[in-house]
Amino acid sequence: MPPLISIEAVSRLFTSGAKTVHALDFVSCEIQTGSFVSIVGPSGCGKSTLLKIISGLIPATSGKIAVNGQAVTGPLENVGMVFQSPILLKWRSVLANVLLPVEFAKLDTASHTERARALIRLVGLEGFEEMLPHELSGGMQQRVSLCRALVTDPQLLLMDEPFGALDAMTRDDLDIELLRIWEERKKTVLFVTHSIQEAVFLSDVVFVMSARPGKLLQTLAIELPRPRTMEMMATPKFGEYTLSIRALLTANGGATAAAGSTM
Repeated sequence: MPPLISIEAVSRLFTSGAKTVHALDFVSCEIQTGSFVSIVGPSGCGKSTLLKIISGLIPATSGKIAVNGQAVTGPLENVGMVFQSPILLKWRSVLANVLLPVEFAKLDTASHTERARALIRLVGLEGFEEMLPHELSGGMQQRVSLCRALVTDPQLLLMDEPFGALDAMTRDDLDIELLRIWEERKKTVLFVTHSIQEAVFLSDVVFVMSARPGKLLQTLAIELPRPRTMEMMATPKFGEYTLSIRALLTANGGATAAAGSTM
């Protein structure tokens, strides 16, 4: 089966005045339909930049990106995005925030409202539909953000450190919630994280990147059974994966990312 996403020799340079920053350096990889793929690496290695290039929000300086066999030349339509900050409109209710992409795409709001309510139920926020963002915890706000990304039923879900600002217990809860939704909805997920443990726990495949300029050091298949449970983190196999990634990062200029389980 051909890959959903094909990335071929992608590089990206940013220029500001006389200064040029080489963010990505000849990255090549493939992402299969329905897979859960994480990108892990040190700060500034180009993880978020790669996500933006795949989504069409910014162009590559060189190289090629294709989604469904079509070259990416501008913002993709069939994609949902979740960022580290929920970015909810403070004057809109939970339901109204979830429906925002429907309005932007000029789709029929009435026909999408039940889907929005079903997603809200799916993430455990039934009864909070008319609440405003300031009335919700950080974890609840991020659940709303996830619903908003899924409401138009995108084929691809791009997630840029979505749980990085949350406390450890809330983060674990949302990791479990995300896997439950992924297994039910069968989306293709590309997930950026600083956490080696999180990447191993969630993923079918982990892309390990070097310090800037970001190069793809290794594509690591995670052969742990599903559904995943928190107890798996205590198994020898899980430990082998995390130690392997940490050693690879440390050997390639990623000592900061390798220093702890959440970096």
